[in-house]
Amino acid sequence: MLDSREAVVNYMTPLGLHHIMGFNHHYGPGPWVNKGRADWTSVYYHKADSAGIGFNRTSTGSKALNQYATLVKEQFESLETCPEKFLLWFHHLPWNYKVKSGKTLWDELCFTYSKGVDDVKGMQQEWKSVEGKVDEERYKMVSDFLSIQQKEAAWWRNACISYFQSYSHLPVPAGLDKLPYSLEYYQKLSFPFAPGIRPQW
Repeated sequence: MLDSREAVVNYMTPLGLHHIMGFNHHYGPGPWVNKGRADWTSVYYHKADSAGIGFNRTSTGSKALNQYATLVKEQFESLETCPEKFLLWFHHLPWNYKVKSGKTLWDELCFTYSKGVDDVKGMQQEWKSVEGKVDEERYKMVSDFLSIQQKEAAWWRNACISYFQSYSHLPVPAGLDKLPYSLEYYQKLSFPFAPGIRPQW
């Protein structure tokens, strides 16, 4: 279970994407959110377009990196030294940009989202191995929560890949699960009772 944080990072914020959750309540994915104050929207943070994805915070972009100490600024400014887990937080890159794995950025993004889902499935299998070794109530509670997490991980993966695919126009790489629903399906999901929802009087 110690790897659970990285599983969440992979299926919610891969390669430095961030702030792409549902509007108002922050429950579930919402990379299409574009209403409200600009810098509170998902589209402000991922900047996806037909050319690529990511927020350019370098000297050729918003220059936000100027706020960092020189050594840190230089590390994140350079594509050679910027850790890939922060890549799209600091750089807007083409869909066909080659990352360190040799994959294109699009393929790496799809594989990272999918790894997050697979990691949760792995945690489920690991938890099954302790059945009978912990009390029944605790075993069932954790099993139920992992089941919820697996469904939500797949939801994040499928909704985000569907949305970004509408810009990249590239297929899901071979060997990965296909997308079960259209982008419109995910965009129409509604959660009126999610915590944080303000009543619409």
